[in-house]
Amino acid sequence: MNQRMLPLSTFRSLFVAFAGGAFALAAALMAGCSPFSGTGLKPGTSTLQDVLAAMGTPAMQWSGSDRSVQLAYPRGPGALYSYMVYLTPDGRLERIENVMDAKQFAQIRPGFTKDEVLRKVGPPVPEWEVYFPARRELAWEWRYCNGRGMSARYHVLFDSDNGTVRSTMSFDESCSEGGCLCH
Repeated sequence: MNQRMLPLSTFRSLFVAFAGGAFALAAALMAGCSPFSGTGLKPGTSTLQDVLAAMGTPAMQWSGSDRSVQLAYPRGPGALYSYMVYLTPDGRLERIENVMDAKQFAQIRPGFTKDEVLRKVGPPVPEWEVYFPARRELAWEWRYCNGRGMSARYHVLFDSDNGTVRSTMSFDESCSEGGCLCH
């Protein structure tokens, strides 16, 4: 087998070309992505079709008995933000809000069903769902940016016998977990 060594200058040129191509591909993919939070959508004016065109397909959606619609847009996996989009019965945008905050978490109480939790804060990080057989408990987990600018985790613990919230808890991430400051 005949092996030939490339000169260092050729290797550098190939690396720069590859890195430049990878950067261009990443930029092109990001340009095609939907806006992070629905920027540009206007309450009272934008429609469901406008929301879908701007933000993409929601992870979950619910319809109210009055024909209102709620859409969940988690920006993850493990992202610090998750947006709920609320549409009026006539299909107009009512509001968009980031639901990964202490105000939303404080509303989740013992006795809530899984669906009630999902409607408040959207789907948890699937890879972080854990079942504890000895405690007969299911844990769901979300990441968020706490009021002090630190990344944190919020847990909802469900009683597996009746499927309702048993308790909740929150804690700051350590820097070694990839957490710390968020913006």
